[in-house]
Amino acid sequence: MGEINIALPERANVVIIGGGIIGCSIAYHLGHMGCKDVVLIERDELTSGTTWHAAGLMVTFGSLSETACKMRLYGRELYNRLEAETGLSTGFTPVGFIEAASNKDRLEEYRRVALFNRYCGIDVHEISPKEIKDLFPLARVDDLLAGFYVKEDGRVNPVDGTIALAKGARNQGVNIIERVASTGITKKNGTVTGVKTIHGEIQADVVVNCAGMWARQIGDAAGINIPNQAAEHYYLITEEMENIPKNMPVLEDPSHYGYYREEVGGLMIGLFEPKCAPWKIKRVPEDFSFGEIEPDWDRMGPFLEKALSRVPISKELGIKKFFCGPESFTADLSAIIGEAPELKNYFVTAGLNSVGIIMGPGLGRMMAHWIMNGKPDVDITGFNIDRLHTYQNNPEYRKHRTVESLGMVYQCHYPYKSMKTARGAKKSAVYDRLKHQGAYFKDVSGWEGADWFAPKGQEAKIENHTWGKEDWFAFWETEHRAARENVILMDMSFMSKFMVQGRDAGKVLNYISANDVDGKLNRITYTPWLNEDGKLEADLTVAKLEEEKYLVVVTDTMHRHAETWLKRNIPYDAHAFVTDMTSAYAQLNIQGPTSRKLLQSITSADVSNEAFPYRHVQEIAIGYGRAICVRLTYLGELGYELYIPTEQAVHVYDIIVEAGKKFDLSHAGLKALGSLRMEKGYRDYGHDMDNTDDPYETGLGFTIKLDKPSGFIGKEACVKKKAQGGLKRRLAQV
Repeated sequence: MGEINIALPERANVVIIGGGIIGCSIAYHLGHMGCKDVVLIERDELTSGTTWHAAGLMVTFGSLSETACKMRLYGRELYNRLEAETGLSTGFTPVGFIEAASNKDRLEEYRRVALFNRYCGIDVHEISPKEIKDLFPLARVDDLLAGFYVKEDGRVNPVDGTIALAKGARNQGVNIIERVASTGITKKNGTVTGVKTIHGEIQADVVVNCAGMWARQIGDAAGINIPNQAAEHYYLITEEMENIPKNMPVLEDPSHYGYYREEVGGLMIGLFEPKCAPWKIKRVPEDFSFGEIEPDWDRMGPFLEKALSRVPISKELGIKKFFCGPESFTADLSAIIGEAPELKNYFVTAGLNSVGIIMGPGLGRMMAHWIMNGKPDVDITGFNIDRLHTYQNNPEYRKHRTVESLGMVYQCHYPYKSMKTARGAKKSAVYDRLKHQGAYFKDVSGWEGADWFAPKGQEAKIENHTWGKEDWFAFWETEHRAARENVILMDMSFMSKFMVQGRDAGKVLNYISANDVDGKLNRITYTPWLNEDGKLEADLTVAKLEEEKYLVVVTDTMHRHAETWLKRNIPYDAHAFVTDMTSAYAQLNIQGPTSRKLLQSITSADVSNEAFPYRHVQEIAIGYGRAICVRLTYLGELGYELYIPTEQAVHVYDIIVEAGKKFDLSHAGLKALGSLRMEKGYRDYGHDMDNTDDPYETGLGFTIKLDKPSGFIGKEACVKKKAQGGLKRRLAQV
């Protein structure tokens, strides 16, 4: 490729790296939104990475994300109309889609999914096994309980769809250049300034990494953390058969590891096996264009046999092709999208977990809007690149987690299931103590978080998940009641903690925060952080420890987002510095009606209501240890948060537990925290509210201080919102 002389433009507004379905979709939508000087570079030919071998399903059913559902619906609509605009067919054929339920658990799951999907506008119907047979006559249905049918879904030709998007982009002035490989980026003052290629540099205001399974490597060269991992993905194509119905819907049966559709007179049988094989952990070859992987027949044989049994005639047909190609997967089966925390104006759209064709159009529209307007217009809390951590890019982590994450695609998605692989590296100081107390741990942003506690003499384990009441619910109830009626101890060390210090620390935090966080000393304040549109970026607490020292505490899932938002909104010349203190402090919470009595019994500090009111902060002595003690809880009871130097945490914990015997102290986990806070109507960012909500809609109007002399980010939008009077929507917690 390097020998070809290709002239590049000196600069562009936006440079897109990668000419697959995602890159071409972003280019298409940027063009249609009026963005000028857009350049897309592709290291070889369009679709040559993984797009070319995609199965081409266009399915709207299945997601429990409203954002994903809307993207799927948009994708189906765009594929359907793109030919009229460009003159090129996308191959979209609305043959329909059926999800087969083969047991009671899957039936329960799909009924729940169907209910939510209907809310999102997807027209899905539950059908009988006989109706499945009528629609897909080749299927064996004797063991099926039901199917879930979307008549308007179907299939698309991945290459044709991509080329149509590319033509639509070119029609809007986008410059698409093939055989130009990216080799790096240029940057200045924390902002990307251009792209380096084998043919020279292009200056750019914005760079978008859509390089698929190469995205991680390209990100590494720019100092960007993109933990996606390629893995083997298979489908089998049979020889042609006589009289195969051309209009058969796509059939999917996760219990048999397969999806099925007609393919040039035969059948395509795609596979998602329960235990996969990661591919090229260290580095994906640069020259792997239109590449195939040698199939592992021995490993895949049992899964293939199971898949074929759903459509018995497939066993009688000859095999035309057993294809294996790489697909990119992520640690949590959600895409990696958004502006990189490490570098301004460097955007990423990668890690599509084998739904790139389905999600491509919607992601392209959303990313184009984000680039053009500075923020997304849909909820991206579950997709945002800043949810991910650098340790997730470790080769060993990717090697082990990918096996499980791809395997999760066709497993039953029980509500309380936690990932099992790549665990145990991040533990709180009191982990061993909690384990001894009967803790059942789950993955909490990489930490081992105590979810619930088994009674003494019982092992903390889950034999089998269910959609109903699980065995440990009784333990959860006991913890919940203890918090309401007595006193509990909860380890929250995984919470993200940042110390903000300097002469301008208070001024900076007060401008970033909608509430007044720079009041009296030794006070803690709950506040949202808003963007210029008055939408929520985060909610957190700020404790003023000294005149130039503040402790910011935010939920674990918002760690990188909050840190990035904070640092990017500190003026260049401000005397304010941010230090991540998450691992420096353990956090132990003593909560419940009896919590004051317990705390008073272990410290000489006066923690009476008169001496230590709500929202106050003081440093106290416990045994040989010291703790920042905050009178605040997230569960609507009297309680205290103790921030303890990590090296002293076990000592303080032991004192609390020993003293707690007198008060019948109970340990409690995250399940109890969730039910307790919901019972009191306390909100959780990323679940109850997101980046599309404002504080008035979510009941946080009490935190907005419009009369604050310093003002705050988003104030003008809040003033306008309040002046409008009544709300069109409101979060109601029942």
